Amino acid sequence: MVSALITVAVIAWCAQLALGGWQIHRFNRAFDKLCQQGRVGVGRSGGRFKPRVVVAVALDEHLHVVDTLFMKGVTVFARPGEIDGVKGKHRDELQPDVIFPHDPLSQNALSLALKLKHG
Repeated sequence: MVSALITVAVIAWCAQLALGGWQIHRFNRAFDKLCQQGRVGVGRSGGRFKPRVVVAVALDEHLHVVDTLFMKGVTVFARPGEIDGVKGKHRDELQPDVIFPHDPLSQNALSLALKLKHG
């Protein structure tokens, strides 16, 4: 009985490592693609028992949004996506509370991503 529990725990741990690596690989591919499009600001929020949110925003030389990366989740099955409706807008036009009206974690992550330094 104990050896069966240990075996299940080891299999679950190995699955967690494999799926976590797969998630990191997908995120890194999406992030590399984003970095090729302009200057990138990154914001992250979340806690130990809350969904983690990662937002990255690529801006051109005129501070207009070229592309975005948005990832939110608690599990290794969270996938990188985009933020709808922000491409082409100027950084100063973006209001995190309007883009994510009912999601304070995403609002915070977007606010941090937009604090890209000028220059």
